[in-house]
Amino acid sequence: MTVRRSFTFVAVAGVTAATLAAAGTASAGRQPSAQPPLAFDRVATYPVFQNRPPGEDPTTETVAEISAVSPDGRTLVYTDAAAKRIGFLDLTRPDRPRGLGTLSLAQLGDAEDEPTSVAVVGRYVLVVVNTSASYTDPSGRLDVIELRTRERVASFDLDGQPDSIAVSPDQRYAAVAIENERDEDAAPPGGDEGDLPQQPAGFVQVVDLGGAPKQWQLREVSLLARDGAALPALLAAGITEPTDPEPEYVSINRRNQLVVTLQENNGIVLVDLPTGRVTQAFSAGTATVRGIDTVEDERIDLSGSIVDVPREPDAVSWLDDRYLATANEGDWRGGTRSWSIFDSRTGEVVWDAGNSVERLAVTYGLHNDDRSGNKGTEPEGLAVAEYRGVRYAFVGSERSNFVAVYDVSRPTRPVFKQVLATTNGPEGLLPIPSRGLLAVSSETDDAEVGVRASVSLFELGRGTPAFPSVVSAQQAGDPIGWGALGALSAVPGQPHQLYSVTDAAYAETRILTIDTRRTPAVVTRALPVLDAAGQPTGYDAEGVFARPQGGFWLAVEGAKGTDNKLVRLDDSGTTRQVVPLPTEVAAGLGKQGFEGVTASTDRRGREVVWAVLQREVATDPAGVVRIGRYDVTDGAWSWFGYRLESTGVPGDWLGLSEVTVVGDRLAVIERDKLNGPAARIKRVYTVPMPAGPATPGPLTVLPKTLAVDVLPALRATNGWTQEKLEGLAVTGDGQVFAVTDNDAVQDATGETVLLRLGGVRRVFG
Repeated sequence: MTVRRSFTFVAVAGVTAATLAAAGTASAGRQPSAQPPLAFDRVATYPVFQNRPPGEDPTTETVAEISAVSPDGRTLVYTDAAAKRIGFLDLTRPDRPRGLGTLSLAQLGDAEDEPTSVAVVGRYVLVVVNTSASYTDPSGRLDVIELRTRERVASFDLDGQPDSIAVSPDQRYAAVAIENERDEDAAPPGGDEGDLPQQPAGFVQVVDLGGAPKQWQLREVSLLARDGAALPALLAAGITEPTDPEPEYVSINRRNQLVVTLQENNGIVLVDLPTGRVTQAFSAGTATVRGIDTVEDERIDLSGSIVDVPREPDAVSWLDDRYLATANEGDWRGGTRSWSIFDSRTGEVVWDAGNSVERLAVTYGLHNDDRSGNKGTEPEGLAVAEYRGVRYAFVGSERSNFVAVYDVSRPTRPVFKQVLATTNGPEGLLPIPSRGLLAVSSETDDAEVGVRASVSLFELGRGTPAFPSVVSAQQAGDPIGWGALGALSAVPGQPHQLYSVTDAAYAETRILTIDTRRTPAVVTRALPVLDAAGQPTGYDAEGVFARPQGGFWLAVEGAKGTDNKLVRLDDSGTTRQVVPLPTEVAAGLGKQGFEGVTASTDRRGREVVWAVLQREVATDPAGVVRIGRYDVTDGAWSWFGYRLESTGVPGDWLGLSEVTVVGDRLAVIERDKLNGPAARIKRVYTVPMPAGPATPGPLTVLPKTLAVDVLPALRATNGWTQEKLEGLAVTGDGQVFAVTDNDAVQDATGETVLLRLGGVRRVFG
């Protein structure tokens, strides 16, 4: 057997074309097929903090990591390691999951006990629990809970710290990976901090499930020789530290073969469950991956490479009785940002995703640059199941918050189908094929920014999924990197196109062209914004307006009031004029300043620029923000007032996010700071466009009229309701669009929602 294998992957040509096809893109004028293809569409997102015990502070961290489901597919059970409990959801109506409460592990053992995984066998829930006092004194147990009564009917000592559990298809066996994980702050003799080996060594516990739970028997499968030395099979496979295997994830096929990943050791082991015999071990190998972003620099740059890196697989799943797939998250020495398929008979890689998962993140606007220098998208979760005669693989990206779906009916030739947007840190992927559902449980919970852990439900059906609403095409052979679409403008002379602009989330500002004739819409071009010397520059551009006479206006926000300015660009994107805020206005602003820009022509044919400030100027009345009028010819500012609504939620604030001209009115976006189920105000109002400059004296507050409440449309995506509704424009063909800013996947789910609100007459009357 080859101990060490290396594979090189170049940019996957056609990934964007495949993406567009899978997402339902159709060219203008193309006739739709008689029957839309099958696709998964999100039907619900359930924040698990809503399932907390009565009286618990709603901001307390509570997560959903690994999940399992009852035989009828109607009761989902999830682990909540943060809160030391398991939770229950009613999925009778997938579009309206209902919390059924939780079971605290303090009721079963100790308040510090932590659930690590869960499975269901018949009417019993199998919960594996970490009870370790320390890394050097690992311990754990398997609790068997009756699903209906939630009473423990049996408990077994696992003799070590457990990670994952799997149940065989015939429900004769369960297998638990006893990881006995290393201490990342400890150093073995002659090694560095976090190095292996660190004793005690991990192993596998096999549970024979015959009879009532109290009759179940445990059998230990050692991954060491009897004398504690390395197992010959692991030695021959070139496992990194075979005396400290650290089993991570387990999966069982129909032949009762167990596959175990040794993530830190970059290895895979096969076990025959009836006999408990290790039958094979092989290295997961290394890979060289090109055409990815490897530098954390606030740029999406796909020119980087990782060379000869261990895959270090986390999750594993059988595709059939021969082929198995791994999600190559990586740990301390590796991670190839991809997933792989192995032939279990030979241990050889028969297919690898290469750079394609990373490029999916870029194409769908989910690229997380903060992870570029580390492990990129970090594919962590993986599950396989058959729906309507088609075998699908689901691969979860921990850091870019999505699940990629593939048809693996031919295991050596997977076909990418679609991307599913999730909340942050998708950990558990649970196919429920009997009901046509996929449940995704997420482990990241951050009440401070309002992004909470959840269980997302997707249903297989025919039709165009709500996500994605925007993808990107290729430019110079790479998918166009995009995100943070915080502004919109119509494109003069192009009735179906929009412009957007990137903000301070990226080091260099770019103006993006979006073709709305397709579903999803497509980013077709990126124009770099240049300073006056012709060099790429970074503006915190929060508003963009394409001038009919050529060029653009940008509304640029600053970290302080004096940094706010209007910037005029020519057609090439080069800065030609900078208009600062008046000193007296800038002095009264904090970090929330310009948030939108548009322009009109007055009765004398002169250009007038309109811009909105997001928050109040310190000297103005509370709850009144400014709409600015800038006469380009005279170089003069004047100001009007706009009165904000209130949510009454402590700590919340409202502000303006966009402005655009609609006939003789100005349309503005007014939004709160809230997201998810807490979101209250995401609205478009209109105010009359003043015919001339404001009169001296106190601000004249313009009367406003509600045009459209956008919140129902945001919630109709069945995802996490996005906070930053920030872009609004009317295309040349009279269609009204709005867009959310995904904050470049920072303190946000990363999902972008481009809304087609309807015709201008219907929206604005």
